[in-house]
Amino acid sequence: MASQSMVPEKPKAQSIKGKRHLPQDQSVSCDGEGDGPFVFEANEAWKDFHNSLLHFYEAGELSDVTLKVGSKLIACHKLVLACVIPYFRAMFLSDMAEAKQTLIEIKDFDGDAIEDLVKFSYSSRLTLTVDNVQPLLYAACILQVELVARACCEYMKLHFHPSNCLAVRAFAENHNRIDLMDMADRYACEHFADVVECEDFVSMSPQHLHKLLSSSDLNIENEKQVYSAAVKWLHANPQHHEVWLDEILAQVRLPLLPIDVLMGVVAKEEIVKQNLKCRDLLDEARNYHLHLSSRAVPDFEYSIRTTPRKQTAGVLFCVGGRGGSGDPFRSIECYSISRDSWFFGPEMNSRRRHVGVISVGGKVYAVGGHDGNEHLGSMELFDPQTNKWVMKASMNTKRRGIALASLGGPIYAIGGLDDNTCFNDVERYDIELDRWGSVSPMITPRGGVGSVALVNHVYAVGGNDGVASLSSVERYDPHLDKWIEVEEMGQRRAGNGVSELHGCLYVVGGFDDNSPLSSVERFDPRCNKWEYVAGLTTPRGGVGISTLMGKIFAVGGHNGNAYLNTVEAYDPVMNRWELVGSVSHCRAGAGVAVCSCLSSQVRDVGLGSNNVVDCM
Repeated sequence: MASQSMVPEKPKAQSIKGKRHLPQDQSVSCDGEGDGPFVFEANEAWKDFHNSLLHFYEAGELSDVTLKVGSKLIACHKLVLACVIPYFRAMFLSDMAEAKQTLIEIKDFDGDAIEDLVKFSYSSRLTLTVDNVQPLLYAACILQVELVARACCEYMKLHFHPSNCLAVRAFAENHNRIDLMDMADRYACEHFADVVECEDFVSMSPQHLHKLLSSSDLNIENEKQVYSAAVKWLHANPQHHEVWLDEILAQVRLPLLPIDVLMGVVAKEEIVKQNLKCRDLLDEARNYHLHLSSRAVPDFEYSIRTTPRKQTAGVLFCVGGRGGSGDPFRSIECYSISRDSWFFGPEMNSRRRHVGVISVGGKVYAVGGHDGNEHLGSMELFDPQTNKWVMKASMNTKRRGIALASLGGPIYAIGGLDDNTCFNDVERYDIELDRWGSVSPMITPRGGVGSVALVNHVYAVGGNDGVASLSSVERYDPHLDKWIEVEEMGQRRAGNGVSELHGCLYVVGGFDDNSPLSSVERFDPRCNKWEYVAGLTTPRGGVGISTLMGKIFAVGGHNGNAYLNTVEAYDPVMNRWELVGSVSHCRAGAGVAVCSCLSSQVRDVGLGSNNVVDCM
């Protein structure tokens, strides 16, 4: 009979008092106090495990599988391969014969690439070179090692060149690497002129060429470069004409070519003359020019082919104005649509609010305004080549709230006001002679007027005559040196923005005496008719507007309570305004224009149209 004394007692737990000191690479977590369990975690141990695995691989120890790639034999461990390479994980966990084999032959791969991938499985390190990156990318794609595939794509991106980007793109397409295809396409767009000169260009697939030429991101100086590239490829690939001739030419924005190029080059091209659909595209381009020259073309429709590409569309200048402090700005802010970003440009020599601004011949002119102390008659010019503002000849009359327009070269300074008078004066500036002269005055005095040149006339829209805001509109014929009244707007307004889009005049916002407006009206000179379109998202008096990439941009202004820094754009196809960003400074009474320089000429600045805005 066994004695109970022979069964040993369970020893009592000993409490450990005081702090526990563990190495930095170890940690302890306790579920409770006193006798509760704890978890010990050696955070750095994985490095030792990793190094041990790499040692076993390099020493050929404990390996349980050998990969045969051509004449190369690679001894390794199934568990390691399965952890890193999904292809082998699926193989070893399946019922495939290879799952139990100790020698597995892998065909159609580069032996060095497979060896590099296996070593990566052990070391997490890989050396990429221009010689091994393509076979490595191929192997990584097939074996589904996404980390390595992405690294190869990034490495190839760093080594793009006009001479290789198309070949890389074709390689990426063959292996369904959408990310690398996009990288190559972006590079080809950015270096389009150089890519076109390379041997690979005429070997492009028609599908790829179609996509490239359709891009709005092509870095070009003018659309003629795109036309020349398309014709070069078409001449080299007559076998594709039956299916692709008109499709390729349709990606060229023929309406944006000068009329002399259309008639002297495109119309005389044999492959265009012999194809009915290509002739239709040429007719569309001709009709576009007719439509803009006041000769209405029935059923003419604007399309992507009538919209400039980002690089040739230009950069928006927002010049001067004033904000909540009341002091006029000399600063300017610029918007690059190709980079979708605002940045500060060089400051003017003078502070200017209610300033007239226009872009002519790739230069920006700022005229008149008020500097916080007095009215100005001075003018300064921004030249992208020098990245500086320089003073030019002054107007004869000092004034603020003027509008500028350019028709056939000269600049017209229209209306404006000072502390005592609203002016009907109109001065004309000769750019070559750097000299101002007077032309016939307007019928009505107009301060805070908007203006734009449209077809063969200069329009003066709205403004204030010293008593009230105006709904009247008049236009100037330089051949007759005469102003005549035209159909008036539906809304009285001053401090409004005016711009041209698709052959029509748009007037945006402004003040109905003291109340800021959100309404927008459009005037078509071909039918002499005004109509309302979608209103702004917020009222904007003293708003600056200009046309860019087939849209009207409205910058800043005053909503009745505060100065604004928001920017919104109008899409004529959708008939809708939407907020698209903001400038750094809240400002109203700024001049807004689009400059015709290239973005590389002034730290980001692009091409232009003319427009001016003024605020009462």
